[in-house]
Amino acid sequence: MGELTERIREKRREWEQECLEPWLAKSEREVEKFETLSGIEIANVYDPLDIEHIDFLRDIGYPGEFPFTRGVYPTMYRGRLWTMRLFSGFGTAEDTNRRWKMLLEEGETGLSTAFDFPTLMGLDSDDPLADGEVGKCGVAVDTLKDFEILFDGIPLDKVSTSFTINPPAGIILAMYTAIGDMQGVPRDKIRGTIQNDMFKEFHAQNTIVLPPEPSLKIIVDIFEWGIKNVPKFNLISISGYHIREAGSTAVQELAFTIADGMAYVEAAIERGIDIDKLAPQLSFFFNSHNDFFEEIAKFRAARRMWAKIMKDYGAKDPRSWWMKFHVQTAGCTLTAQQPLNNIVRVTIQALAAVLGGCQSLHTNSFDEAWALPSEEAVRVALRTQQIIAYESGVANVVDPLGGSYYVEWLTDKMERLAWQYIEKIREMGNGSMVKGVLKGIENGFFVREISDSAARYQREIEEGKRIIVGVNKFRIEEDLRIPLLKVDPEVQRRQIERLRKVKAERDNKAVKENLEWIRSCCENNENVMPAVFEAVKSYATIGEIMGTFKQVYGTYRKPIII
Repeated sequence: MGELTERIREKRREWEQECLEPWLAKSEREVEKFETLSGIEIANVYDPLDIEHIDFLRDIGYPGEFPFTRGVYPTMYRGRLWTMRLFSGFGTAEDTNRRWKMLLEEGETGLSTAFDFPTLMGLDSDDPLADGEVGKCGVAVDTLKDFEILFDGIPLDKVSTSFTINPPAGIILAMYTAIGDMQGVPRDKIRGTIQNDMFKEFHAQNTIVLPPEPSLKIIVDIFEWGIKNVPKFNLISISGYHIREAGSTAVQELAFTIADGMAYVEAAIERGIDIDKLAPQLSFFFNSHNDFFEEIAKFRAARRMWAKIMKDYGAKDPRSWWMKFHVQTAGCTLTAQQPLNNIVRVTIQALAAVLGGCQSLHTNSFDEAWALPSEEAVRVALRTQQIIAYESGVANVVDPLGGSYYVEWLTDKMERLAWQYIEKIREMGNGSMVKGVLKGIENGFFVREISDSAARYQREIEEGKRIIVGVNKFRIEEDLRIPLLKVDPEVQRRQIERLRKVKAERDNKAVKENLEWIRSCCENNENVMPAVFEAVKSYATIGEIMGTFKQVYGTYRKPIII
């Protein structure tokens, strides 16, 4: 091997001097350096010399084996394709139920739920702050009655459902479990995911209600309750997606997401939760942006890092070392200008997610820079996944890019840069990731890092250093003629009318008793989920339950970070 390495080294010097340098001297494209979106400088070409420090068996290996760089399953998509999801939800429960049924008929294999802003913030539709927002950016949910309508005709033992929700995540999990009970589905057959990741809300997304510490306490309550009650359900989706949407680099997305995951695991261990029981119910959620190879490297590095981390935390079951993750194409890259170009962007991003080994994928619709997706646009988004799955051939081989000099070099580089961030966060917590993440929220570390990256990216666009097709180059005069989804103004009136009817017909004495039970659990540092589940079954509203939390824990106002 030493002789071969020297021959390659000599040939590389010869190529650079006799082939590359003369060519560059007459090149018309004047670029001082090439780099990824994260600012990682890229060489002209990669060869075995760039990865000679990488041990194949230790760092790359085979799919289905530690450190899972090449995938968590030995056969990956040869055995089973990724779950195809489209972000769906608007108007009332009836509206979303119809859209779901249409998508299932078209071949979607998993449901993904978008909630309106009042629901995301734990407000009822009749709250003054909800006025004008009911059903606009997702489906409105106030009580279990809305879930009964939402899942009418959709058997929970046949489909998994993802819920993009955070402050009221435990309430939504309780509703979904209750619907499963109503349908007679055994709880060990209920599958799906709640996002339930409050740390990334403090970093980037900003749907925040309670302060960080009680938010974390309730998340661990959900872990404890969910392990016993819904053992096949993902109890958290540790999310880098929104960190990236806020403007982070791929390296920051990778590092901050894994740091948050480590903090959640440490908090669970402190509670006394068995890590091998919790680990299979942890999932991750990443963004897939425009830099094709950087995104693939990010996914491969994430898997390898998480496997090492869980092993170091004492997990014994090899399944506990798996990182299962969902990917969504990058909403922040969609342009209002020439919206059909977004189909191409989404295709590239989706292909990167598949080549990176995701378990679940959501493709954005081309019209989402303008409105919630129309039926036509969402069908194209689904067809994009189906064409990749059934026509491209990329699903036929496990990790087809494994062994690529560039991909392996970049995977290693991404991991090393991410570890630098993680160690810095750990130092802020004096060795504790929980304390480090909380400290980073308090002192604005995460917000500043993300904001600086977002500003740098925007500057590059404005200065023309980064080309966005149709925005700062290749622009045209256009008359937009695509059908846009418009939410019926009557949605708010109908939703409030249903809410009033539920409140009039329910057992209000039982509701009051259950809300008092929740209050008692909060005040006495007990697990709130049994009380939340009973409150949901008595048709207590999301606003009433969240209101009880707020009375005990208070609300959080994000500090201004300069």
